[in-house]
Amino acid sequence: MKVTAWLFGIFISLIVVSRTGVAGRLDEKVADDRPVHRFLSTDEQSDVTLAYKWLDIAEEATARNVDKFSARPTVVARTLAIWATSMYDAWAAYDSKAVGTRLGATLRRPSNEHTQKNKEMAISYASYHALVFVYPESKEWLTEQMKALGYNPAIITTDVRTPIGVGIRAAQAVMEYRAHDGANQLGDEAGGDGSPYSDYTYYQPVNPPDRIIDPDRWQPIEFTMPDGSKLTPGFLTPQWYRVKPSVMERSDQFRPGPPPKTTTDDAALKEQTDQVLNYNISLSNEQKAIVEFMRDGPRSTGQSGHWLRFAQDVSRRDHHTLDQDVKLYFAIANVASDAFISCWETKRFYDSSRPWTLIRHYYKGQMIKGWAGPEGGVKEMLAEEWHPYSPYSFITPPFPGYTSGHATVSGACSKTLELFTGSDVFGFVEKRKHCELTEINAGTEMTLDLPTWSATAELAALSRALGGYHIPYDNDIGLKVGREIAVWSWPKYEEYFNGTAKVRP
Repeated sequence: MKVTAWLFGIFISLIVVSRTGVAGRLDEKVADDRPVHRFLSTDEQSDVTLAYKWLDIAEEATARNVDKFSARPTVVARTLAIWATSMYDAWAAYDSKAVGTRLGATLRRPSNEHTQKNKEMAISYASYHALVFVYPESKEWLTEQMKALGYNPAIITTDVRTPIGVGIRAAQAVMEYRAHDGANQLGDEAGGDGSPYSDYTYYQPVNPPDRIIDPDRWQPIEFTMPDGSKLTPGFLTPQWYRVKPSVMERSDQFRPGPPPKTTTDDAALKEQTDQVLNYNISLSNEQKAIVEFMRDGPRSTGQSGHWLRFAQDVSRRDHHTLDQDVKLYFAIANVASDAFISCWETKRFYDSSRPWTLIRHYYKGQMIKGWAGPEGGVKEMLAEEWHPYSPYSFITPPFPGYTSGHATVSGACSKTLELFTGSDVFGFVEKRKHCELTEINAGTEMTLDLPTWSATAELAALSRALGGYHIPYDNDIGLKVGREIAVWSWPKYEEYFNGTAKVRP
C-alpha cells in the first residue's frame, strides 16, 4: 500500500481510542426527552432490521480496515457504497417495482417469493460477498458474522431461482462494475505503484513542506508523532476525480467557481484567515466538543460512515421495515460516495491551500496568539508555530482545502435524509466530554443539539473552521454543493425505487 495512505491511518490510530464496537445507537432519553446519539450493544438490537445489523457489520469491517491500513475517507465512502448497492440490488429482486443498478429487473422473482425470509437471505449473501471484496483482510471475521446470523457462507451458487443465488449474483455484478472504476482498488492502473488505491495521475505538490512557493496552492505538512519522529503524508487519493459516480453524470458536474486567492481576492482571503485565527483562540467547551464530534475520531469511518449512523437513528426513530432501511442506506451511501467524488474533483482542480499555509503566509515572522497545545489554553507564538485545534500527530487532513469534504458530504447526506423522510426534523443530541481527543485532560460532558438535518450539516461544516482545518469559505461552498448534489440526485434514486431507472454503462 502506498506509504502516505498507510501513514494517514497510523496518525488516526494514534490520536484516538475507540469508544465503540459493532454497534448502532439507542434512543436513551435525557432530561428533556430528546434521544441521545449513542451506540447499541448486540443484545439491544432485537427490534432492528437485518439491514441495520448488516450496516453495523459493514461499519465494523470499515473500522478494522482503518486500524490495519488507513483512514481514507474517499475509499471508505466507495466501499460502503459498494456494500449498500449490492444489498439493494439483491433486495430489489424481491420487490414488485424496484430495479437493480447493474442487472435492472432481470433478477426479479415471482411475487409469491417476495417473503421476508427470502429478502433477508438475499441481502445477507450479497452483503457478505461485497464486504469480502472490499475488505478481504476481514474475511474470517465476516464469515463469523454470517454464521452468527444463521447463514452458511460456504454455499456458493449463482442459481438466481434461489435467494442465495440472487444475492451472490447481485454482488458479483456490482463488484465487476467497480473493479476498474478509476479508484485503482486492485493497484493495476497504468502509472500507479502497484499498491491498492495508489495514485496513477502523477500528482506533485507545488509547495514543499518547509517553504511556501505559492500560498494559493496546497502544501504538505510535516507531522510529529508521539515518539518524536517526523512524517509528511502526500495528497490522499488524488486520482479520485476519475472514479465513476453512482448517479452523477460526471465528476465535474457540480464543480463550483474558484476560491478566494491572494492574486484575486487578497483582502477577502485574509479576512477568512483571520476568522480561523479568532476561532482558534476563543473556542468554547461546546465548540471543542463540536470539533471532536464532527472530526469523527474513533476508528474513523469518515463522513460516509458518520451519516449512515445518523440514518440508523431514523431507522429506530421511525420504526423502519427492512424495505425502508435497504433503500435509505442505499441512497445515503451512494450520495456520500458521489459527494466525495465531486469534492475531490474540485480539490484536484483548484489545488488550494489551507489555514496552516495561509497563516504562515500572512503573518510570516510575526507574533500571534493561538491554541497552546495538548495542555490547553492560548499563548503567544510566532505565526510559523501556529497549530489547528488538532493533535500534533494529525495536524490537518492531507489534501487540498477547497472544498471541504465534511461540508460537501454532510450537505448531500442531510438533504437526502430530509427528502427520504419528508421532514428536516432530526431531534437527537450528542453527549460527549470536550477535549477528550485533543487535550491531555478530558473536560466536562457537553450536550450538542441536533434538531434538524440542515442544522446538523451546518454544524459539521462549521466544525472544520472551528478546528482550523478550513477557511469558512471552503465549508460554505461545500455545504451548498452537497445540497445541490442531493436535490439533483434524489429523483434518480426514486427511479430505482419505482422501477423506471436504466442501467448505467
